[in-house]
Amino acid sequence: MSTFDFRYDRWCGWILALFGSGRRFSRVVVGPAEIGVRLGIAFRGTIDRSAIRTARDWDGRVFGWGAHGWGGRWLVNGSSSGIVVLDIDPTGRARVLGFPVKLRELALSLEDPDGFCAALGLTRRTATADG
Repeated sequence: MSTFDFRYDRWCGWILALFGSGRRFSRVVVGPAEIGVRLGIAFRGTIDRSAIRTARDWDGRVFGWGAHGWGGRWLVNGSSSGIVVLDIDPTGRARVLGFPVKLRELALSLEDPDGFCAALGLTRRTATADG
């Protein structure tokens, strides 16, 4: 089992900690059969490793920090950098503030995105490699 820390911008780490989603209660755990993701009280999910199709770099803008999304696309972050996007099929499930949501795409800001992808046995695609 491997544990990976979320990446936090300095100011964002303090703000998210005030809302129960700071470093102390947040992590991503890669196990042999599944991945556990927890951002404090904001987000909690478990994904079957066999459902992860690809890992790629985030190529969009980031307008918020925490856990947010819609329609199966979720960004769970404490920073605008180090973001890895997982494409999930079949759709996974998670909870955001206790409410159930579906996951078909999950973006995570991580301190060690390359190590995370290596633990999954995936090569992270970059925006330039996608064309």
